Amino acid sequence: MIKMAIGWIFTSISSIVFAFVLIEVTAEVKEVKTLSELIDEQVDLQDIQLSSNSYMYDQHGDLISELYNDHNRRYLHYDEIPVQLIDAFIATEDQRFFEHKGYDAIAMVRALLANVRQEGIEEGASTMTQQLARNLFLTHEQTYNRKMTEILYSHELEKHFTKEEIIELYVNSIYFSNGVYGIEAASYFYFNKPSKQLTLAETAFLSAIPNNPSHYDPLQHFDRTLLRQEWILQKMLEVHYISTEEYEQARNEHLTINQRQRIDEFPDYVTYIHHELTELIAQSEGYSLRIEQAESDDTRQEIERDLQSHVQQLLESGIHIETALEPYRQNSITKAIQRYLPEDDIQAAVAMIDHHNHEIVAISGGKGYNKFDFHRGYQDFRQPGSAIKPILVYGPFIEETGASISTQIDASNICINDYCPNNYGDQEYGHVPILTAFKHSYNTPAVRLLHQIGIQHAFTYLEPFSFSRVVSDDYVPGAALGGLTYGVSPLELTQSYTTFATDGAFTQSYGIRAVKDQEGTILYSWEQESEQVWSSSTNQKMRSLLDEVITSGTGRQANITASYRGGKTGTTDEYRNLWFVGLTDQYTAGVWIGNDDNESIERVNNRSPHLDIWRESIK
Repeated sequence: MIKMAIGWIFTSISSIVFAFVLIEVTAEVKEVKTLSELIDEQVDLQDIQLSSNSYMYDQHGDLISELYNDHNRRYLHYDEIPVQLIDAFIATEDQRFFEHKGYDAIAMVRALLANVRQEGIEEGASTMTQQLARNLFLTHEQTYNRKMTEILYSHELEKHFTKEEIIELYVNSIYFSNGVYGIEAASYFYFNKPSKQLTLAETAFLSAIPNNPSHYDPLQHFDRTLLRQEWILQKMLEVHYISTEEYEQARNEHLTINQRQRIDEFPDYVTYIHHELTELIAQSEGYSLRIEQAESDDTRQEIERDLQSHVQQLLESGIHIETALEPYRQNSITKAIQRYLPEDDIQAAVAMIDHHNHEIVAISGGKGYNKFDFHRGYQDFRQPGSAIKPILVYGPFIEETGASISTQIDASNICINDYCPNNYGDQEYGHVPILTAFKHSYNTPAVRLLHQIGIQHAFTYLEPFSFSRVVSDDYVPGAALGGLTYGVSPLELTQSYTTFATDGAFTQSYGIRAVKDQEGTILYSWEQESEQVWSSSTNQKMRSLLDEVITSGTGRQANITASYRGGKTGTTDEYRNLWFVGLTDQYTAGVWIGNDDNESIERVNNRSPHLDIWRESIK
């Protein structure tokens, strides 16, 4: 036993002396530059960045989602850190903090002797700077080799940062159990309030956790945490950071955990905003152009990986994303889908746009949607059926010919090459006014009008809308009835209808209003440009046609009391998809209903749930 003790003493003292000599002696000679350079090669001490939670807000400024992965951290600057918290850590962890150069030789020797007596590493004597170095750069392995490295890193930290900066990093980096890092996140998590509102008792209680986060986890071992809290208060009293009266008052204060649940509401909308954020950054930082110009799939995938990494870094920097979400509308959509579509195997998606402000105020990813699932609102592409007619057939036809809504058109049967569409129920109507053909959604006149103005020319009217899956193979007569190769998403089709509310001009709508840093500086926002699609005359005629659909046509079930309401239904072959896109004076909304397997949903067609959902959502 004596030999073992002597061995411990010799090894330990040699290690500590070596570290002291390396730091103190080389500080006066040229070789110290080599030491600094060696550490700088491994870590960048000049630019230490701790992750911080990001936040997403609705249009009223209310928080709807806290964005973080494994590290729940709310970063505090030094002047925001409560003085009592700093006192608590200095009193218990590092009373000579403002005097040492990163390590405390006296404390280390004292700990060394204690470890020799225990024949193991029982005390670490780590200063707050050493703990910071360990948290930032090293492991928590209890070995003398790691201890020596910790001392060297601590010395370098003290050279690069002021004491106040070290405290700031320390208080924000320490672990408070349950995925919580830093005092501010801990204060919110355990007491549901900012750290500046903590009482002395609560401050000491939270200060107890980092010493051993699993052992002093307040949710699992409240009594243990309370015992260490009392010890911390006693140490603060001993070094005169608090008075006897403050000590007694804090010691007798009854503490109750008021755990705060993470805010993460409106999964449909939040998921879409994550997607739009990536698009915004890609466009603003030039990633979109690089991806478009990529010469190979490997290059494109590498650029996309860089983009995702950039987005993640931004989210970890503590940004604030201000959105146009209107909670009332989002809830209305969700409730309407649940109410009018109880079938388990049938899905729905809704997009709603404030067309005056060009903002997406609500969007549904599907019935019973969970965050980051497949989002039917913007990721599902389906044939639009007759809902394509206003923007591909009737709008272009009226714009090109100047026809009125009473102009007679041929609704008899037609064959173009081998394509011979029929009207619903195989009806043949002869010549009818445009108004009649439109509001009852006759098929043959739509095909005839598209052919008359030229299919390729008609498709140029879709270009401002940027339908992402429309391809040249779609330039066929069947496109007049929504027969597209891949189709359109509910959000895309809804976007296109906003022109009818804005005098024929199209402006892309977005959900993100601004992305700001923690100081409130705008980092990203969309630049919106308007493009005229229809003349005012054409647009007014189209509004009249859309109105007739609701008042006396295929969309009567969607009728509401409003100064204006109009829309268009769409049904695809074998009732695989049901659509209704319409608008009021303030909103444009689109509803899609279908089966994820693209099977027929004819059994609900007579009930027209898509019309009920639209009416309930927009009124």
